Amino acid sequence: MRYALINPPWRFEGSIYFGCHERHLPLELGYTKALLEAEGHDAALFDAHAFGWSTKLLAAAVAGYGPDITVIGTAPTYLFWRCPPPELRVPQEVAEAIRESAGRIVLVGPHGSTTPRALLNKVDADAAVIGECEATLPRLADSSDWSRMEGLAVRGSDGRIHINGGPRAVDMASLPALRWPREVLHEHHHHRFDDRGHGLGAEMEISRGCPYACTFCAKDNYRDKYRRRPLETVLKELDGLIEQGVGYVYFVDEILLPDNALLDALEKRDIEFGVQTRIDLWKPDMLDRLGEAGCVSIEAGVESISDDGRDLLNKRCKLSSAQLRDRLIHAKKSVPFVQASLIDSGGEDLDAVERWRQEVLEYGVWANKPVPMFPYPGSPGYVHRFGFPDEKAWERAVSYYIDRYGEFSDIQEQQPLPLEQLELPRPL
Repeated sequence: MRYALINPPWRFEGSIYFGCHERHLPLELGYTKALLEAEGHDAALFDAHAFGWSTKLLAAAVAGYGPDITVIGTAPTYLFWRCPPPELRVPQEVAEAIRESAGRIVLVGPHGSTTPRALLNKVDADAAVIGECEATLPRLADSSDWSRMEGLAVRGSDGRIHINGGPRAVDMASLPALRWPREVLHEHHHHRFDDRGHGLGAEMEISRGCPYACTFCAKDNYRDKYRRRPLETVLKELDGLIEQGVGYVYFVDEILLPDNALLDALEKRDIEFGVQTRIDLWKPDMLDRLGEAGCVSIEAGVESISDDGRDLLNKRCKLSSAQLRDRLIHAKKSVPFVQASLIDSGGEDLDAVERWRQEVLEYGVWANKPVPMFPYPGSPGYVHRFGFPDEKAWERAVSYYIDRYGEFSDIQEQQPLPLEQLELPRPL
């Protein structure tokens, strides 16, 4: 069976999406390719974002390959599955362009995991994976009848959409060490703002999921339960990247937890890295170890500087605002770039927030002005406000976001547009 795996040519004008616009390695497609090839299938990765391909050029490349099954991602990479672009404009355009030569089209990503029916009503595809995709995609070759396959939403011959079971989760031990072609490695060092660093950049994951359930995080339908990859596999993948000239790795883990064995291994290697974590989980001595191991970038999810705000967000944080400040300042002693990410929880004293920001900024810790909280469909915050997601969930969330906030944060680059203006019209 021949699989075409597509990372679309992403663009974000008019979107509420304030994630990084640079190219990143599509980890989920990389794992899938390796697993498919291990089972004897042909698999080709078409990374249109990495190569700057137009949709027309991508369609020509896919047609030349002649796949039986084509997989299209609905979010840039695992790094952004929990904060994806709400709009499906780019996957719509790709599916339309490749339809005649793609074989059967399957969508993977957070949209199908949360609102599979809405996704298949918008994008001309045959099926959508619900949850993590790596274990499901190889099974598609086993049968031409997908109508009852678990973890899949399927468009039937009658045009009706059938939802089979809930989100699938992958056994992390089953995911191999990835090896990327050198041409898809990049020079972007994600979230490292101090300098360009040395060597090429790459993304990896050590763990998946998170043991917390913050109200703003849409992880319940994908990457939910916390799981680690075997350290041996992680290090094999890392060593392969280093051999290819990679000098910086960004770990896409939702939350990197303290791990002495990992830090021991990283300290022995010539590699710099960036992480996302909660600063309250790291004691000062472990932050020192993190810096010694090569960490040059920490994105710390503080979210709120008040006890009430953190409780409202269900952060389950045991440190006070002053202790969080001190922990961030301590981290800056050994890690060149430290960021405190803040969210507008709706109950903040903005003057107090600004004073706290200035306190950490004086010590070189970057803290953004609070980001308006987007109610991602599937997040506890969305469910509390609107109920469980339906076919209008993404439109409802974007409209709420635009209507509620008259101005946006310092990391929102442009005025967002309603979803109806960003997506192609629904088919009749």
